[in-house]
Amino acid sequence: MRIFTRGKTYWCEFEVDKKRYQYSCKTQDKDIAEEVASAIHADTIRNRFNIPSKNKADRIFGEVWQEYLKTLNNAKGTLANKIFAAKHFLPIFQNKDIASLTVTDIERYSLKRKLETLNASKNAEKREQEINYRWINLEITTLRHFFNFCIKRNYIDKNPCTGIKKLNELSRLKTLSDSDIQKLISGSTNKLTRDLITFLIYTGCRKGEALNLKWDDVDLQNNVIAIKGTKTKYDRYIPISKPLKELLKAVEKNQDCLYVFNDNGRKLGDFKRSFHTACRNAGLKDLRIHDLRHVFASKMVMNGTSLYITGELLGHRTTQMTKRYSHLAPDTLKKAVDDVWGKYD
Repeated sequence: MRIFTRGKTYWCEFEVDKKRYQYSCKTQDKDIAEEVASAIHADTIRNRFNIPSKNKADRIFGEVWQEYLKTLNNAKGTLANKIFAAKHFLPIFQNKDIASLTVTDIERYSLKRKLETLNASKNAEKREQEINYRWINLEITTLRHFFNFCIKRNYIDKNPCTGIKKLNELSRLKTLSDSDIQKLISGSTNKLTRDLITFLIYTGCRKGEALNLKWDDVDLQNNVIAIKGTKTKYDRYIPISKPLKELLKAVEKNQDCLYVFNDNGRKLGDFKRSFHTACRNAGLKDLRIHDLRHVFASKMVMNGTSLYITGELLGHRTTQMTKRYSHLAPDTLKKAVDDVWGKYD
């Protein structure tokens, strides 16, 4: 089998029964392309020689996993995330009959991964409540989605991940000082990245919301931005502040592109690489694009904005999400109590 690029996308080419086939792997990641190519190759052989589909009791995890990957959309890195999450569980389950897997099997896997994390050198001096099990939870969530796919295909009747409880996840509330914010913006090597970083800090938007923002949703006359098609499925509206308006007015409007942030008229897929370059130039370590959302929220709360209003601006559907920032507003909370009961003399 040959893996090659056509444009920026990987393709695969192989021969079955003296007939040559070419297919797009629909990804720019070589590792993912190899996984997809293997799945396509297996399906082509099955179809060419009329190999019948297996019965429910004969479905092998690894084979169905390849089938599952082919149904995923990699527009937001979904495929890459699933393959990354499978790094630990695929070697364990890949040769097993999916119908034979039980809740006990998943619980044992979760416990095994927990012990591995506890024994990791970086966690040697930590108490258990200080250890983050986020990646294990991601693996279990991926398994849950996979088994739901199996149920929809009528391969199994029940999801063995049902009832598996999440392990402890440490809240990541990274924030930046004003000087660090300026260093980050100044560290950008191009105007597009600089504009995106500044926009995210001023609005608290998610990365996808910024990249999908259209000029039709920006009302500079009434100073409001409509954020549509969000993660929570609810539209929300963000007031345009003075510096944000100056930023948007300075963004060159490309008549051939609907999107505010675009690459010479083409919809921008990501800016992770240029963001990391800005972080390196600014001397900032362990900073992610999503942390800019926390920077916005922290600034709002520490400036006296209520947790409710901050949650509305962030698009939180529950107050539990916004409560993570309550420790940043001791003066605001104290003032609320003083206003009702009187200030202590």
